[in-house]
Amino acid sequence: MIEPKLPSTCPSCSEPLRVSQLSCPECQTQVSGNYPLPALLRLSKEEQDFIIQFFLSSGSLKKMAQQMGNSYPTVRNKLDDLIEKVKQLIPDEE
Repeated sequence: MIEPKLPSTCPSCSEPLRVSQLSCPECQTQVSGNYPLPALLRLSKEEQDFIIQFFLSSGSLKKMAQQMGNSYPTVRNKLDDLIEKVKQLIPDEE
């Protein structure tokens, strides 16, 4: 069974969605507020999968390139693009 993907953008205007409620299925406790989605949840499924694969390969781009059937420079460029995208999603901590 395929689990539905948590939407991260509004289907009407494409603006980022925010979390407004969480609930516990066990005790029915509900927490309400207005919270931004974590940066990694705002990435596409493909980008999330790439990060998971990077983690599972112990950060070895060479190993990832072999598994993906791509060249090392292609995988390195994809990682660099993803790093830049994540930097855009994380607010400055200054």
